[in-house]
Amino acid sequence: MAGTTDRRKGGARQSLCIGIDIGGTHSDGVLAAGTRILAASKVGTCHEDLLVSIRALLARLLEGRNAAEVAAVKLSTTLTTNAIVTGRIAAVALLVSGGPGIAAEHYRIGPQFHQIRGSLNHVGLETAALDRDELAAALAECRQAGIRHYAVVSKFSPRNPVHEVQMAAAVQAGGAGHVLSCGHQLSGSLNFGRRIGTAYFNAAVSDIARNFAGALGQSLKDFGLAQAGVHILKADGGTLPLARALDMPVQSILSGPAASVMGALATLPQHGDVALLDIGGTTTDLALLADGQPLLEREGIALAGRPTLVRALRVQSIGLGGDSAIHVEKGRVSCGPERSGPCMATGGREPAVMDACNLLGRARYGDVAASKAGLLRLAASCGMPAETLAQAALDCAAQTIHRALLALIEEVNSKPLYTIQEILTERRIAPKKLVLIGGPAAVFRPLLEEQTGLPVLCPQLAGITNAIGAALCRPTGILELHANTARRTLLATAAGVVRHIDRNFTLQDAVAEAKRLLQASMEESGMALEPDDMQLVQADAFNMVEDCYTSGQNMRVRVQVKPAVLGQAEVPATCRENEVRP
Repeated sequence: MAGTTDRRKGGARQSLCIGIDIGGTHSDGVLAAGTRILAASKVGTCHEDLLVSIRALLARLLEGRNAAEVAAVKLSTTLTTNAIVTGRIAAVALLVSGGPGIAAEHYRIGPQFHQIRGSLNHVGLETAALDRDELAAALAECRQAGIRHYAVVSKFSPRNPVHEVQMAAAVQAGGAGHVLSCGHQLSGSLNFGRRIGTAYFNAAVSDIARNFAGALGQSLKDFGLAQAGVHILKADGGTLPLARALDMPVQSILSGPAASVMGALATLPQHGDVALLDIGGTTTDLALLADGQPLLEREGIALAGRPTLVRALRVQSIGLGGDSAIHVEKGRVSCGPERSGPCMATGGREPAVMDACNLLGRARYGDVAASKAGLLRLAASCGMPAETLAQAALDCAAQTIHRALLALIEEVNSKPLYTIQEILTERRIAPKKLVLIGGPAAVFRPLLEEQTGLPVLCPQLAGITNAIGAALCRPTGILELHANTARRTLLATAAGVVRHIDRNFTLQDAVAEAKRLLQASMEESGMALEPDDMQLVQADAFNMVEDCYTSGQNMRVRVQVKPAVLGQAEVPATCRENEVRP
């Protein structure tokens, strides 16, 4: 991992880490030794082949460096997000067994959705065996349709995965080469509908993630980085080793916005309530910090309108950025939400927000002459001075961002707040300052100060803060454990643990076991935990009564390693962002 001590060649030094963030318009990268940023670069994102952008960044970051000193490469990528948004995902067959309560039909996804009779109750006892004939008929139909990707989910699988195990075995018995996602391996939370959505999307993006990983491995090998550990940023602001991320590719959804938040934490220490704005080329991401802590989507995010159990930082995106096109209709100037390509300063055909910044002298980005020529033509066509048009466009952009921020604050304050520490706060959030990052940050700083009336802070290297966040964030993990002393069973299904316990097993034993299992899991990820790194989120025990007597206890324990950065980034005065376009 980045920041480890290397004592080879007779001296102690910190190994190097590369952090890369693949954005919608630009991709950013940094080379770090611990928390010290040694080099930074920005390139245009090549959506047809993200590896073009990654290779361009590696070439710049490693120039004059020994690649063998790089211990880790951490990536935040839009790959799986874009695949879901554009519908470029694999066809998935869902095999679902229900039980008492809401019917599985309410969570139908896709044309190959098969309900298999059989059920478990809320404590995991089988109340109806899985119907093997129905399962065989469903699999025959799926194979006839040429389906290779399967997701299997039963309602109470975190309490007993037996039906998911049986359905998975039937899928695998049908031949090799199938992609399979089991709900109990993705989360230990009891939420049937969200687990269906999570398993479905996990199977749907699996091939995309594996193909990318294979090509990435070859690229890293070409740059002498075959020995570096590869980590993927998750939506909750932590990382997963690539090997584990390939089993759970759905966790990398929305890793870009998470990189924004973690980068802000790494570059500007925050106290009190803060609003974070990341202005990119295509979108602006908005987030809020409560007492310096990012907010968490406690239940999980929604993908393509479907709720999931993917834990994520609370971030909202709006369609406005430096490449947002400028429009004039009946004398009214507006910009966004669509992006009609790059701004004219970088070869686009229509004037955009960054072109307005160039014309007004607020920036010198790309081909300034092209920006001015495009805006002069647009201004002439609608009969207004070019400077007036450009200023109106920037005012519109600032107002749009401000309105979105106020709406986010109102929405967040309408319900309980959960931070990454999972602490429920019974108060309203009221930001006293803004932190602004992204390529156009310096340009928008005075505009947003005037628009919001709040002080606006921009960190050093504001244009590549996301890459700093990727480089300095650490692995995260969560483990949910269920113990039932009446049945004498202990389950941590996402960790693959099902074992026997005795009747004297206590809640304290359950907490200790959950921490032990999480620590073992994190150590497999290359992270040595300190005692304070693990946080107890839930520890409940309920008496179970049979025939008017207490038969045992049902225990639920949840522990986590919360998202955090390795420390505050140190940016030497000699470190400057440079830009190259693939």
